[in-house]
Amino acid sequence: MNVRGMSGRKYRLAALAAAALLGMTGVAAVAQPAGGPWHGHGHGGGVEIENVLASLKGQLTLNTSQQLMWDNAVAQTKVAHEAGRAGMQKVRDAMTAELAKTEPDLAAVAAVADGVRTSNQTVRQGVRDQWLKIYATFTPEQKGIVRDALVKRLARMNAMIEKMRMHMQQGG
Repeated sequence: MNVRGMSGRKYRLAALAAAALLGMTGVAAVAQPAGGPWHGHGHGGGVEIENVLASLKGQLTLNTSQQLMWDNAVAQTKVAHEAGRAGMQKVRDAMTAELAKTEPDLAAVAAVADGVRTSNQTVRQGVRDQWLKIYATFTPEQKGIVRDALVKRLARMNAMIEKMRMHMQQGG
């Protein structure tokens, strides 16, 4: 086997190990600025309020105070997202450094990943709280818009879960 093939295998092994470790530790859990509203990646599943609100912004008719809070929350969400990316890079760097050793210390990488996950969770909760503060200022009409959207999303999610359950029961 040539050297190039060996380095490619080592790289693929490192990438696979890093992906597995990230998946096991939940490091990828951090606020997403405007992705899909249903995420289960380390958040315990469910709705990320910032994504639901972002999808409804045009319908909410925010007042000036709400708009200012909104802009601040969007900025905080973006900062949290970047911090999450930096944390993931820190874990990848730790994994790469360990895999370069003859006997990698995966416990050391897990410790880095745990620290990043804890930090991400704290940041994520701060972002969520900002969005919940905005929601708390909503009028009954605005809250009704959010409620109706959540009811529809929950129904879609339940239908998807039921479809997956049926698929699995059929040997899927």
